[in-house]
Amino acid sequence: MPRRHILTERQRSALFDLPKDELSLLRYYTLGDDDLAHIQERRRPDNRLGFALQLCALRYPGRALTPGEVIPQEVLSFIGAQLGVPADALLTYAARRQTRQEHMEALREIYGYKTFAGRGARDLRDWLFGQAEDARSNEDIAQRLVARCRETLTILPATSTIERLCADALVAAERQIETRIAERLDDVGRERLDGLLTELLDANISRFIWLRQFEVGNNSAAANRLLDRLEFLRGLNLDPQVLAGIPPHRIARLRRQGERYFTDGLRDISSDRRWAILAVCAVEWEAMIADTMVETHDRIVGKTWREAKRLCDERIAGSKAAVTATLRAFTALGSSLLEARNDGVPLEMAVAKLAEWGRLEQLVATGAQLSNTLADDPLAHVGQGYHRFRRYAPRMLRCLKLKGALVALPLIAAAKAIGEMQASSSATDSFLRPNSKWHRHLRAQDQGDNRLREVAVLFHLRDALRSIASVKLV
Repeated sequence: MPRRHILTERQRSALFDLPKDELSLLRYYTLGDDDLAHIQERRRPDNRLGFALQLCALRYPGRALTPGEVIPQEVLSFIGAQLGVPADALLTYAARRQTRQEHMEALREIYGYKTFAGRGARDLRDWLFGQAEDARSNEDIAQRLVARCRETLTILPATSTIERLCADALVAAERQIETRIAERLDDVGRERLDGLLTELLDANISRFIWLRQFEVGNNSAAANRLLDRLEFLRGLNLDPQVLAGIPPHRIARLRRQGERYFTDGLRDISSDRRWAILAVCAVEWEAMIADTMVETHDRIVGKTWREAKRLCDERIAGSKAAVTATLRAFTALGSSLLEARNDGVPLEMAVAKLAEWGRLEQLVATGAQLSNTLADDPLAHVGQGYHRFRRYAPRMLRCLKLKGALVALPLIAAAKAIGEMQASSSATDSFLRPNSKWHRHLRAQDQGDNRLREVAVLFHLRDALRSIASVKLV
């Protein structure tokens, strides 16, 4: 059987190489009094150093030293200093092969180390298969196995054996998850999922490929394209509980596999695996498209707000000349009235001398109009963007399933009210905070102006979705 490589050279080195940094040497290779007592039972310096090296290697990384292995100088110096033995004494260690075997048997007897074989190996294998579902990567499961061997005083087997066991456990876990998801689907659900691969659209692409082609847009057409996909996925009636108990990283892995597959490739794989991938993609894409829809709505609201602000600024800028002329007229009138009062002239004569009463009435009306223009708020112009929202907002509010904490419940109730197109003012603005800018603006509008009310509430919905972290899109 060929070797199954699941670890990189760097990962193997981190797991199985002897440590060389000072902190690790102090932590793992500091010998206790009982250790020194067992080591001193060996008569020759090279045997004492070799026996100590074997003991330290069994403790960390947990394996036996191999014949001919090059020992780092840092390790030799650190252990030799504790024994009072020079590092070069290792050159004559284990001139007889039996010496190394005798030392290993003595270490197993004294410290309780056991080889990776028999019942202990089977128990470790069963434990590893139980850990495989939660393992996030190849390195993660290998680290778990190595750590377990150290805990149980089991000498690590060959690297190839560890990689093969980990690979088998990962494959078995993946198959178990796929079978578990497939078993939760009824016959109708399986038939609908298979239909994603057989139904072709006008562009000669399958429904499955069409569903995964979504991105954030900035207009109502893009919003409706997203809602088409969202409504189709909702029509599958696939219960998200089919993924209950599956680790999130496993779900993400199956979704990424589905995003890499073409339709023909999915048709060719086994039924359980195909159904699991399709189910995960359907559930995950539904949530992702809902998030994308909210972001698209956010962009449309931002665009509408910027246009309303630009229109408001243009009106203010266009009124500067009229404001200047009106102020000059009122300044001249005020100066004449002050002079008439000082000279004792009747005020009516001063007004008649400067301008007619009709002209004064016109100035007052112009001043009132300019005051309203200068005090105008961009919210007064958001109704210009109503045509954008009416094309998708009712569908969006019907499609989105909003859930949140208690603080978000009034907001969700308002969103549902708009989605059902209820024109009642109490149904659309009761959730607004008293004295907020949105509340004041809506109260100032004509009660029959439902367009502006709906647009303003959609603006508030955007802001609330931004600010309430507890709102969850399902």
